[in-house]
Amino acid sequence: MARKFSEKKLVIASHNPGKVKEINDLLSPFGIDVVSAGELGLPEPIEDGDTFSANAELKARAAAKSAELPALADDSGLVVPVLDGDPGIYSARWANNPNGEDKDFDYAMHKIWQEIEAKGQNPEGQPAFFTCALSLCWPDGGNGPHIETLEGMVQGNLTFPPRGDQGFGYDPIFIPFGEQITFGEMEPTEKHFISHRAEAFDKLVNACFT
Repeated sequence: MARKFSEKKLVIASHNPGKVKEINDLLSPFGIDVVSAGELGLPEPIEDGDTFSANAELKARAAAKSAELPALADDSGLVVPVLDGDPGIYSARWANNPNGEDKDFDYAMHKIWQEIEAKGQNPEGQPAFFTCALSLCWPDGGNGPHIETLEGMVQGNLTFPPRGDQGFGYDPIFIPFGEQITFGEMEPTEKHFISHRAEAFDKLVNACFT
């Protein structure tokens, strides 16, 4: 049985403002005092796991240890089957523009377009999905950390050029199944109902918060 969360304060183990806001919004009904790793000045650990879950656990463990508080970490990314699963767990690294700033997702989205075309395929309408792993870690003192990890997914298709400025990351090129607009065009409250992060969070709530 999963451990129930009873603490009053939680660290969101992320330096990504968009991701922090989205997780904070999801946590708001629980009355938890939330602080981000960025606000605490915690270092970003090297993400060398080979799965989304492994990287989420790595980040949660590092934040919980540094802050001596429970920590919630997310590892998520866009998976494009025609690109053999890329950018996948390297979704953030694909946004490192060698001629500009890190986390340049305009560059990353254009790179996806180029890579699909290089395979002789049409980028428009290509199947893709977002995956999210959420890891909740308690530091547990001398007993070592305790971690609960859940995953969520949302499937859809790619569209170009990017549309919308409501989301972050690859949201402007992703249309979830059953919708006509991209995640980048959706109001945050609408995205919260159907996103990969929302599905993982629902599983986490059922396991640890209720």
